[in-house]
Amino acid sequence: MILRRLLIAAFIFATACNGPHVAAQDMPFDAFVATLKARARAEGVSEPTIARMTAGLTPSERVVALDRGQPGSGPSGTFPPLAPYIANHVDAARIAGGQRVLAAERSTLDRIEARYGVPAEIIVAIFGHESGYGAVKGNFDLAQALATLAWEGRRRDLFAAEFVDLLKVADKGYSRSELKGSWAGAFGNPQFLPSVYLRLATDGDGDGRADIMTSRADTFASIANYFRDAGWRRGQSWGVRASVPDGLDIDGMASELVSPVCPRVHVRHSQFRTVREWRAMGVVPRAPLGDDVQASLFRPDGPGTPSWLLTGNYRVILEYNCSNYYAMSVGLLADAIR
Repeated sequence: MILRRLLIAAFIFATACNGPHVAAQDMPFDAFVATLKARARAEGVSEPTIARMTAGLTPSERVVALDRGQPGSGPSGTFPPLAPYIANHVDAARIAGGQRVLAAERSTLDRIEARYGVPAEIIVAIFGHESGYGAVKGNFDLAQALATLAWEGRRRDLFAAEFVDLLKVADKGYSRSELKGSWAGAFGNPQFLPSVYLRLATDGDGDGRADIMTSRADTFASIANYFRDAGWRRGQSWGVRASVPDGLDIDGMASELVSPVCPRVHVRHSQFRTVREWRAMGVVPRAPLGDDVQASLFRPDGPGTPSWLLTGNYRVILEYNCSNYYAMSVGLLADAIR
């Protein structure tokens, strides 16, 4: 999800600084919350919102434990195979659930697809992956979770800013009880962080607010707006299965791209070529893909296993969560739902 990308970016930034982390809990929690209140006040949050969102705040030992239990980001020589992950995440239950959502919300999704250019099935697949079609959104008090993470200090700048942005979200009329989510601050059907909500959440049903917690129309419009903002190209597939001739030296065409957020995400991708150029090398797309479309060849599990030609829209899915496992499962789930 979006959260993972931001957490990895924060880790890389802290590592690159080559200096000590800010000491965790370097002041009493109440004193630290007072600094967050002052910052929120300076950034225009109303006094009643500050009061209700910080009343009775205490640090959460559970949140600290979960944060410290996160694996670091470092080099590794191997990748787990993709196929088992796909089998677990693009299963019959998730496909059926997505098809039910697509059928039930067809008119709303068609309207949003027409406006943003993002296919309905992609929107539904994100909805399914992020919150199980709205069933699993997290039950942590976001104010407590984000204040705890900022106070704990390992990624203070990131989470202090997210805490203040959460108060800005609350200032739009949401109660503290409505603002629940993951231990690291993502919330609602699409699991947006508060900063992402403020930037991209969208009113999809015309009631004047972007309620990504309970409104499917707002959820769908917000996901579509995120994808459009990230550069989704209308009318283009995310990718298609491809037949690859024996002996093609995919490793010799490896991409030289290095993402500043997820350094290893492009390691197994080829350089971009047009589909026409791939055809000339014997690589044949197994679904329609225009000859002039730029695509990267991806064979994650090695010779003799499935391969895909991936377009620039695949990289938009990576913007949502910079993991090939996630992006492939979203794309394949969307195809199965369609």
